[in-house]
Amino acid sequence: MLFKSLEFKNDVGQKVKVMDIPVLEEDSTYKFMIQVRLRTFLAAIDRETKPKRCYSFKEYLKKVMKWPDYEQLFKVAELKNNA
Repeated sequence: MLFKSLEFKNDVGQKVKVMDIPVLEEDSTYKFMIQVRLRTFLAAIDRETKPKRCYSFKEYLKKVMKWPDYEQLFKVAELKNNA
């Protein structure tokens, strides 16, 4: 799975970085849910009075998503014979 990161400056001018944003295909069933969760996460960061410099979107998703959906989204194909 590919991940992207997002860097922006908040209202105070502090640089904030959000990492581990999954890149999904257009036909993915999770695409809309991830977009909504990302907007919610960014709004929450914007409301913070003292934001951190770096956030992990993947860790946020681990807290707010149902575990079976989280596993399905971030499932890693097992390699045969450790190849």
